[in-house]
Formats: sequence, C-alpha cells, structure tokens
Amino acid sequence: MNNLITDVKTLEIETLKNLENSKAKNTLRAYRSDFRDFSEFCIKNGFNSLPTLPKVVALYLTSLSKSFKFSTLKRRIASISVVHKLKGHYLDIKHPIIMENLHGIKRVFGSRQTSKKPILINNLKLIINSIHKEKIKNQSSVKSKNKLQEILRDKALILIGFAGGFRRSELVNIYHEDLEFVTEGVKIFIKRSKTDQSGEGSIKAIPYFNNNEFCPVRALKEYIKDKSNCTNKDKVFEISDKSVALIIKKYTKKAGLDPSGYSGHSLRSGFATSAAESGAEERSIMAMTGHKTTQMVRRYIQEANLFKNNALNKIKL
Repeated sequence: MNNLITDVKTLEIETLKNLENSKAKNTLRAYRSDFRDFSEFCIKNGFNSLPTLPKVVALYLTSLSKSFKFSTLKRRIASISVVHKLKGHYLDIKHPIIMENLHGIKRVFGSRQTSKKPILINNLKLIINSIHKEKIKNQSSVKSKNKLQEILRDKALILIGFAGGFRRSELVNIYHEDLEFVTEGVKIFIKRSKTDQSGEGSIKAIPYFNNNEFCPVRALKEYIKDKSNCTNKDKVFEISDKSVALIIKKYTKKAGLDPSGYSGHSLRSGFATSAAESGAEERSIMAMTGHKTTQMVRRYIQEANLFKNNALNKIKL
C-alpha cells in the first residue's frame, strides 16, 4: 500500500513537470507574476486564491478594469486558470459571472489595444543610417573594437529581425548551428517558437537584398565574421529578449524617432505591415511570421491599406 502511495505521488510530480514543460519559460513566468497579483488581491480581501471561485475572479477583474487594458484582463484570467490546472484544481473560467462581467467591462471601457508602432521601410532606413554613423565614428579607434562589434551585432539583429518577422524570443535563441548560408541567402532554423511549443521547428529563408547597405544577409555575415571564437553551440546574438527592445529604442532615438512608440515587437509588425503594403499575400506573410491564424495578419493588412484603399482617393477637390 505504501509503495502504491509513493508511486502515485511520483506520478503526480512528473505530471506537474509535464504540464509546466508544455509552456514556454517566459509564458510561465508571466502566468506566475499575474497569479501573484491575484493572490495579493485575495489576501487583502479575505478570499482563497487557490482554489478560488468564479465570483472572486469576477471581483478581481472589476478591480482592474479602470487601470488595465482589456487584453490584460483576459491574460489574467488565463494565468489564474493555468495555475489552477498546474496545481490540479478546476476553475470554470467560462462561468457566466466571469464572462458577463467581462462583457460589461468591454462595453464600458472598450477593448482597443494601444499597440507599439511598427518599424516601416522609411524608418528602418533611418535607423540603419544612424547605425552606419555610429560605425564610422568608432572605426578609427583601436580601443573601439568591442564597440564596433556591438554596432555590427545591432545592425544584423535589426535587419534580420525585420526581414524574418522574428519574435524577440526567436531572435535571441538563434545558434550558429541554426544558420545555413546558401546561394540565395540564409536559412535560419527556428527550433521552438510561441506557436510551436512541441519543438517541431521551422525554417525562415532570407534572401540577399539588392541594396548592400540594408541587406540582412550581408549584415549577418559581417557580424559573425569577427566571432571566430564561437562554436556551433553558441548563440549568435548573445543577448536577452529584453535587450532587443532596448537596442531598438536606442537606435530609434538616434534616428530622430520617439523611442517610447517602439518595442521589440516593432520589427515583426513592421515586416508584416510593409509586406502587406507591397502586396504580399496573406499566406506568404504567415509563412514568414509563423502566425497560425489569420486574425493578427489581417490586422496588419488592414493597417497597410488604410490609405491605399481609402474611399477619399476617389474624391477630387
């Protein structure tokens, strides 16, 4: 009997590990952060946070509704639900008291998200030109070798990030062994992404650009040429996903743009919007970005067509 109890406990531990491994580490970190906030609300008001009741979740959402975006409220629900599942508890997040309350909040406050700006072609050129100026400034000094390599890294990061429609997490997890330079350009193997948690992997193919100054493949080659000590098992960019956003803000500022309007996602959204503006098909954009549904891609296409298909274009004044 004792052996049976021990075996069941072992299975429970392994099952919890499997459940945790089904989510990306960054996702789990966000869930736990959200749940801590929910727990603090429960402690403050004398409720149980685990397991909790639908009514308590509804009250929590109401407390957040005036200060947070609608998308944040939905993520908090998901976080509370996932933590309950990981701990073996059931919570009905589709309960009427939660869903009707959420619907009411949406009607009162709206659900429009305040998105960061995409980096479009013209702004991308401004950013790369500002990097070129930094490179020239540091090229003459022997002491600036490390600084120069950092500049080459930033240029490659931004151009590759834009050209491949990369997520930040994908960019910082590219290893040297994931790169294959071919006649047409470079193939980059993505081992795992937000929409590929099982790790099947995918390949992004980035061709050479006609304009050498803005070519992501040449920028990548120039950067890794100076990394002779690196092995196939080393990461290409050797930075965190948070650093991607900081680099983008740094160079948008140098380019004369407002850095507060841009984030790590600006490269990805910039690619999708620019591709849509150029007439790329929906499925071609999705093949590069890795989107599994058309909903987000169609938002980019709609944004790209705001002026192109504007009825006012037919009015002559």
